[in-house]
Order: sequence, then structure tokens, then C-alpha cells
Amino acid sequence: MAGVLGPRVPPGARLTLALSGGVDSVVLLDILAALAPAHPFALDCLHVNHGLSPNAEAWARFARAAARAHGVRCRVTRVNLAPYRSLGPEGAARAARYAAFARVRSDFLVLAHHADDQAETVLLQLVRGAGVAGLAGMALLNAEPAARRPAFLRPLLGVGRAAIEQHARERGLAWVEDESNRDTRLARNFVRHRVLPLLRELNPAATANLARSAALLAEARELLLALGAADAAAASRDGRLSVAGLSALGPARARNALRWALGHAGLGAADSAGLDEILRQLTGARPDAALRIRLPGGEIRRYRDGVYLLTAPGGPRPRFRARWPGRSRWPLPELGGTIRLQRSRGRGLSKALCRAGSLEVRTRRGGERFRPDGARPRRPLKALLQEAGIPPWERERLPLLFCEGRLAWVPGVGIDVALRAGPGEAGLEPSWLPNLATARKSRVKAVLK
Repeated sequence: MAGVLGPRVPPGARLTLALSGGVDSVVLLDILAALAPAHPFALDCLHVNHGLSPNAEAWARFARAAARAHGVRCRVTRVNLAPYRSLGPEGAARAARYAAFARVRSDFLVLAHHADDQAETVLLQLVRGAGVAGLAGMALLNAEPAARRPAFLRPLLGVGRAAIEQHARERGLAWVEDESNRDTRLARNFVRHRVLPLLRELNPAATANLARSAALLAEARELLLALGAADAAAASRDGRLSVAGLSALGPARARNALRWALGHAGLGAADSAGLDEILRQLTGARPDAALRIRLPGGEIRRYRDGVYLLTAPGGPRPRFRARWPGRSRWPLPELGGTIRLQRSRGRGLSKALCRAGSLEVRTRRGGERFRPDGARPRRPLKALLQEAGIPPWERERLPLLFCEGRLAWVPGVGIDVALRAGPGEAGLEPSWLPNLATARKSRVKAVLK
């Protein structure tokens, strides 16, 4: 166990063990409590009460007592299954449990999954028709996406159930038995009690071999991710996927590159059929079509040759406007970024024409006209935004800077010629800095940076 934790858990890390009270988590508690002082790491426990069994409260009391006996604090949280009822009892309990795990304030959420669990997972994924990622099963350390805390750590993944139970008996440990574990109407229990025993008759090493296959498939998944990242880079233009670039990859590599890009953008995974349909729509749409593909975590849009991946797009309130506070950095969280107004000489907005109190930001209302080019007359802003290649959904969030009530500057387009600083004149040079966090959550997500 120390060999598993050493390279992955830095000294001083905080670990929270998911303590169900079953033999697997009780053994893991016993091992971690013994290792904590020497490593060192801080250890506590979380018990999730699903409320499904009449014994649920007794299990919660047992988990607290088991943790206390090892000098460890255990917090009990009761989850609500109602939002997940459509997943069935087993799926709802799992979804609610993992939602509780995601809220834990710790460096690592430690789970007691072992080699037999891994074998069951592989078989379940196989009959569901999963691909390489699904057949790779559970990861020993899962820290993706990088922003998520805590990382999920499964230090017993290479240990079989028999060895765990032997440790419990040798140490004289007590544990609880969940009566639902014998219910073969539940898919995992059916595999555990009816399928795996038959496979062991065929090959006594079936469980270990399935877990080994999962490890090999995990390596294959890493190779596919690396290839997907490389192909997505090759198929990108100006920092985002290109329809022409995806088409040039061929079907299999295009699916893999798109799968990588969706994961990188935080839009989750799609199966092969879903990826084929997305590619069909992207490559088959007319260049001027307003293509929009909705996904559970956001949406995909095509604009010209570019593929835009958006997560939960939001927007400012209608007719948004804000007065300049007089500082060089002007945060506008409603629009997803900050305007920087840098003092300049002979560049930017004329400071004489744009008094501090007259500067304000507004969003588009329609009908605005603008003249960024002295060789051409004032033109509709809509046409200028189209020429600049700014996608339609971004245009509604652009901060339009007005001076004395006149449109003075548009990000990506320029400054109105009538309000520019002359040679040697004091000026204010504006620039638009999108917030990185907002860009991930509520603006267009460029696939590559």
C-alpha cells in the first residue's frame, strides 16, 4: 500500500476515505490509519447514508464508531435520491453518492474498490457495448478534469476480495453486511454471484485476468488520448477545430479527435454513434448554416469553418450598461471579462474627447453604426462584426464602449476614427481580456490554447 500512495500522495495531503462500513472500506481504514503518521497525511472519513435500508442509521453509527476506534473523525451525510430516480435504485444511489463525493473538501477521496470490483465493471461495460474508455474500468488515480477536487484514489484496485477478507479476519476487524448485496436483480450483484463464478469454472484466474485486461485497455486509452490531442491540434485553425481539418483525418481519427476535444472542453463523452452524428452534421452543413448541436453539458456550434464548443452559455441582462469606474482595469463579470484602459500617446481613444465620466459600456441593441476605417463611411455594426469573423452568439456579449453617447470602440473591430487620439495626443488604449474561468463556463470554449 505504501508503494501505491508514495508516488501519488504528497506529504501533508488530506485524504478522505469513503467509509461504507463494509469489509473493503473497513480494511482500507485500518491500513490508512496505520500509514498516516509515517507518510504523513491527514485522514478523515465520510459515510454516505442513502436511506434505502432499514439498517441505514445503524450503519452510520457503526462507521462513526469504526473511525473513532482508529482515532479518525467520520462525517455522515444523508443524500437525496429523488433527482436521480430515473436511473433506477442502483444508479440513483451511485449518482447521489458521487455528487456527495464531489463536494468533499480534500485532496483525495479514497475509495475501497478492489480487483473483483474492477472485473465486474469490465463485464458490465462489455455487455453495454462500451469502447476502450469504458472497458478500461476504474482508474487507480482519477484526477480529471484537472479543476475537480478531490481526486479519486483507489489504492486497493490491485488486491482481490479474498485477500481483503483475510486481512480483516487476521486483524479481528468487524464490518457490516448490506443485505442488498445478495439481490441479483441488481446488475452488479448478478455479475458477482452468477456470472463470475461460471467464468472462474472456465478459468480460475478469470477475475485477475479481467482486471489485467482493464489495465492494458487503460494504456490503450492513454495512447488514444495522446493521438486525439495531436490530431485535434493538426485539425485546428486559429486555436479551434476546423471542419476541413476534421474531414481530412478520416472517420476513425476524426471521431477520436472530437472525443478528446469534447472532454478537454468539459462537455463529457459521447459514444461512437453520437460522434458519427456530430461529424455528419458538422461536415454536411452549408458553410453559412447556423448549426447548433445540443449536448447534456453544453452545445457545439459551427461558424464558417470553425467548430465552437460551448459550456452552459449564459448572457448579460437585456440592455446591459455600466459606467466606467475610472480605473485602468474595468471588470465586467456579466460579460465574461475585463476591459483594460491603458494610457498611451498618439494611440487609442482621445482622452480630450472622452472625458472620464462619459465612458460607459453597453451591449448591442441593434441598429448601431460605426466607422473604424477612415477610407470608408459609417457602416452597420452587424456587417462589421460579420467581416471580423465574430460568431453571432458572441456578438450579444461584446462590451461596446460609448463615449459621450457615441459608439467609440468595439473589441475585434476597432476605434471610431472621429474619436481616435491624434499624433502626440494623450489617449486611452482599450483592450478586452476574457476571464479564463468564465471562458470555460459561459463563453465559447476554444478547443486548443
